[in-house]
Amino acid sequence: MGSFRVVSEGPLTRPLSGTVYVGGAKNSALKLMAATLLAPGRSVVHNVPDILDVAVMGELLRTLGCEVEIAYPEDADPTTGSTAGRVTIDVPEELEHEAPYELVRRLRASISVLGPLVARCHRASVALPGGDAIGSRGLDMHITGLQELGAVVRIEHGQVVAEVPDGLLGTNLWLDFPSVGATENLVMAAVLARGTTVIDNVAREPEIIDLCQMLSAMGARIEGISSSTLVIEGVERLHPVEHSTVTDRIVAGTWVFATAIAGGDLHIDGGVTHHLDIVLDKLVASGAEIESTETGFSVRTHRRLRSFDVSTLPYPGFPTDLQPFAMALAAVSSGTAMITENVFEARFMFAQELARLGADLRTDGHHAVVRGVPTLSGAPVVAHDIRAGAALVLGGLAAQGATVVAESQHIDRGYPWFAEALAAVGADVSRLQD
Repeated sequence: MGSFRVVSEGPLTRPLSGTVYVGGAKNSALKLMAATLLAPGRSVVHNVPDILDVAVMGELLRTLGCEVEIAYPEDADPTTGSTAGRVTIDVPEELEHEAPYELVRRLRASISVLGPLVARCHRASVALPGGDAIGSRGLDMHITGLQELGAVVRIEHGQVVAEVPDGLLGTNLWLDFPSVGATENLVMAAVLARGTTVIDNVAREPEIIDLCQMLSAMGARIEGISSSTLVIEGVERLHPVEHSTVTDRIVAGTWVFATAIAGGDLHIDGGVTHHLDIVLDKLVASGAEIESTETGFSVRTHRRLRSFDVSTLPYPGFPTDLQPFAMALAAVSSGTAMITENVFEARFMFAQELARLGADLRTDGHHAVVRGVPTLSGAPVVAHDIRAGAALVLGGLAAQGATVVAESQHIDRGYPWFAEALAAVGADVSRLQD
């Protein structure tokens, strides 16, 4: 447990300046680690963020029989370069097939071992996942897809139990919603299935492309990467690889909103503009300046921005993970914004905490109306999940006085050295230990 303390005199009073470094994507690195289960031998995943979730996934892989070494630069410094490291995973020929609750409850991404275990072991028992309090993420599409591939799946004593009596067999699948997790699990199961699997309406996030590219390097046969339909020709065996994780678009987007809220001129080293097209377009229309560079892009804001509406959608739509930051920005922008959350029903838990900082907002179902005010007011608040916690810290940059964000361990699950990196570019942010 811990807290972040933010001190400010209000928006635009302490502008950010300098360079921040964006490493590998949390939402990709964890799935790439799970994918190594598909190939016996030593795989290495590079550009892995220095976050708690990586350590938890490493522990989970060890319980499945793998040897895992996680290494970060000894001189890691968020003020001078990326803190990303590498994970070396030695996968045995014979895997354990049970993922225990005590680890799975700490990490929603742990469900991503289900597909690889079913494919490799022909059986799996994975505890129903825990993680952030942002709403239910049903496993119906995971389970239905595995059943159509030939698995017998049931929920038993809090575990998802899957068995494949006759081996997985390729088929045609349709996802009711382009779920990232279901896409990942079904692709990882299908690469070792007999025959051809066609999956329609898949997720198209950069992290999905990253996973498919790693699987292809391992010997998988996947067509349609980056499209809404994947065609997978099953193979008998995959081989281990070395692969570098795609850059984290959500972390890059977080730094964009930090600059939009606090003001200033920030270079985001490692940021990829085309991963954030709709986000950057909205910010430019509201008055921010964005410029591509050789190593990333820069964002500049020197005045109060205009409000803009947000409606979250699967990629390439506005990311749900950036919605709390859009709400925090709307709270101090000129005008009124309508925020519509279409992905996670409990994202608006964050709104209650933002209101404690003086935000003028109202929520109704999956809609929120935010009327911008000139400044917020520092107060104690609580981080309920990764993105809400980081967004409350950024809200503190636009609040007069001190803001203390409790339960900062959530932030550390998604952001390496967040307080330290903010302090390095001019914010008065410090880490408190309870």
